[in-house]
Amino acid sequence: MSADWMPLLAAEVARTSITAAAARLGYSRTSISLALAGKYPGGTDKMAAKVLEVFSMVKCPHLGFSVTPAKCAASSGKMPTSSPGDLRLWRACQSCPHRPDETPTTTNPRPKKTAGKEQTA
Repeated sequence: MSADWMPLLAAEVARTSITAAAARLGYSRTSISLALAGKYPGGTDKMAAKVLEVFSMVKCPHLGFSVTPAKCAASSGKMPTSSPGDLRLWRACQSCPHRPDETPTTTNPRPKKTAGKEQTA
């Protein structure tokens, strides 16, 4: 896992506090303090993923402000059908350079029917 999460965590702690950052992440204050000091006894992969999920932001060209990667992925996933505003956002997301690669552009197609009867074992 890359170390690009540590500056995000340090910036959030400088902006707020260790306690506030820990609460947003769902970790104890001690865990965050140890991670920042480089003395966390366990693996930091899960903590790093949580820091990137909560504190990294993506500038949305359609909305005009920063959103979390989770919000970005949710907006570019399944096509909404009940809100015109959400549909406009979804359309903009389909050609956005920040769009995650793993999000589908359409809903899952129905499986093709096979010709003839299916055999059972």
